[in-house]
Amino acid sequence: MLAIERHNRILKLLADNVHITTNELSELLEVSAATIRNDLNKLEKDKLILKTHGGATLLSPAMQRPQNLFPFNEREFKNSSEKEAISNMALRHIEEGQCIILDASSTALAVARKLDRFSRLTVITNGIYTMLALKDISNITVIFIGGIVTKNSGSTEGLLGYDLLNRINAADTAFVSAHGFTLKEGLTDFNIYEAELKKQMVLHSRKRIALLDHTKFEHISTASFCFSKDINSVITDEQIDPQLLSQYKNSGINIEVSPLS
Repeated sequence: MLAIERHNRILKLLADNVHITTNELSELLEVSAATIRNDLNKLEKDKLILKTHGGATLLSPAMQRPQNLFPFNEREFKNSSEKEAISNMALRHIEEGQCIILDASSTALAVARKLDRFSRLTVITNGIYTMLALKDISNITVIFIGGIVTKNSGSTEGLLGYDLLNRINAADTAFVSAHGFTLKEGLTDFNIYEAELKKQMVLHSRKRIALLDHTKFEHISTASFCFSKDINSVITDEQIDPQLLSQYKNSGINIEVSPLS
């Protein structure tokens, strides 16, 4: 795990728990106590936390999320509880020995962090952070889709990824997120080039599952990459509007609602 990724997970844990000890962080992040102390020193120097005896707390109780994160890390922090719930339900759609595709979304990253429970798996991804989270897990084969590195998003895009995907007959399941989802436009994203790569991801998969927290419904972005009729299942969280949920289900969309823990 990269230091910047570790720092943001520490900030998330502090936002959820107010105070946490060095030993707890060491166990949760699976690094040494010395590494955690160095992390806390850096975060305190950046005026994000206040170190306490044996642990740390956020600098101010009113601070709900860190303000100096890179854009991708800001997305990862936003609606984190919903993404955790969605990722837990996504695991039910994965079986031993399968080949799956994960896009570069922060929700797909939450799924990736739970894949060490499988004894054999192949993961195809254009997510830089997802690749880094999986690369050292011995029971997972990671195929990274190369291309142009997108500024501030932790992903690759462009035509270079097409060649790799064209060499794959079909992945078992593609897990993708989106900026928006409507019945008419389907899954949409703001970046045209990344949307084109996502289109190839779903085309090269037997099953397509959309990972969407409740804020994504009834929003439209620049480019569509998967129509509603081509989605096998949508996984969302329990904060989705009940009337909206009924509307989508009555239109034939298979929606799974994951409870927040």
